Amino acid sequence: MACSACGGRTVAFAVPAALREYAPESSAHATLCASCLRTAPADGGPSEPTFEAVHESFPSGEAGAALALALGHLDSLALHRDDIDDCCSYAERAGADVLLTLDRLATADGLDPHFDVERRRHQLAEMLR
Repeated sequence: MACSACGGRTVAFAVPAALREYAPESSAHATLCASCLRTAPADGGPSEPTFEAVHESFPSGEAGAALALALGHLDSLALHRDDIDDCCSYAERAGADVLLTLDRLATADGLDPHFDVERRRHQLAEMLR
């Protein structure tokens, strides 16, 4: 499936039940664009998504799903602060290093995020303290 915003390839994933309120349209499945890092609802997805299509250091499993949902909200910290905080906290409890992953995404080739990764990383570091 291609991203409706940029045409990039997407990674489909199952949204953990505890995070459905943060998913696009509160769906049970979503996609993450491997180029612009936007999320969108999906009809279905694998139980073990291949987030390494986004970047080799992207976390897998529920940690990856939580981080993907957080990335989908990073275009506006003002509007989505609590959602981002909840998703990042979930990702960290599931074993992800959110800030390290953002550092790596900031320098990754082939990404054209819908937000300024370096700026958001700094703001997120302050928020997650």
